Amino acid sequence: MSQWKNFSKGLIVENAVFVQVLGMCPTLGTTTSAYNGLGMGLATTFVLLMSNIVVSMVRNFIPDKVRIPAFIVIIASFVTVVQLTMQAYAPALYKELGLFIPLIVVNCLVLGRAEAFASKNKVWSAAIDGLGMGLGFTLALFMLGSVREILGAGSWMGFKFIQGDGMLLFVLAPGAFLALAYLISIMNKVSKKKA
Repeated sequence: MSQWKNFSKGLIVENAVFVQVLGMCPTLGTTTSAYNGLGMGLATTFVLLMSNIVVSMVRNFIPDKVRIPAFIVIIASFVTVVQLTMQAYAPALYKELGLFIPLIVVNCLVLGRAEAFASKNKVWSAAIDGLGMGLGFTLALFMLGSVREILGAGSWMGFKFIQGDGMLLFVLAPGAFLALAYLISIMNKVSKKKA
């Protein structure tokens, strides 16, 4: 039962973006639309889930001196799977996300969960943790991408509902910071009301 607590922690209580403020590079760089945010979040979730499982399986066989390099090789293997799959089956999304896909390897969320959780827990717990943290990351990227797309382009998931252009600021980098700041403040207010 405690594994499912880890799942829910990753979604809300310890959300990587809204609470821990981890993985800001892809968060701010890829969320110009809800579709891009969802794609990047799901790619990261897959890498996080699979790397947590493998790290947990081999944790007793990796010497302490090469622990971090070993984790990076494991993570890089799954990033390569994601990159090649996306390039083959979702070329438009692959082109949009570009360099941010290989950068999943050095995303502090993925490496941090491998080091802090997967290397110290059993496979099932590590899988649940990876899934929860990944889906929380996906939710945050999707929310941020949605806000930026709605305000910046007057559309959502590619469906235009406002004629003309939106507020260009939200499609640009400063808009990412503004939208993220407002979302974090809303999340803080909601979590304080629950407490």
